[in-house]
Amino acid sequence: QVQLVESGGGSVQPGGSLRLSCTASGRTYQITGMGWYRQAPGKERELVAISSGGTTNYADSVKGRFTIARDNAKNTVYLQMDSLKPEDTAAYYCNAKLQVSIEATVESWGQGTQVTVSS
Repeated sequence: QVQLVESGGGSVQPGGSLRLSCTASGRTYQITGMGWYRQAPGKERELVAISSGGTTNYADSVKGRFTIARDNAKNTVYLQMDSLKPEDTAAYYCNAKLQVSIEATVESWGQGTQVTVSS
């Protein structure tokens, strides 16, 4: 099992910045990728950014504004969010993909942290 603890959410005005952090503990050696998802009220959870195997991918809506970074020594993934827009308002969830055996992969989720962008 891997436990994920997020921090860094909050309220900010449009155009502002926030940095989210997520630290993993437990069987961190099973982690093959880490990323961020978000879910706005009444909407499905969507991928924001993911870092896996040395590569990163972003949702089109955040490209050029958000940056994901991992510190493997600290088992931590960050999401730097700049030029925030009201439509970025959502609960943000940290995600880890785990290789638990040769054939089996599972996912672990954090508890979520709220980001609100409003004037």
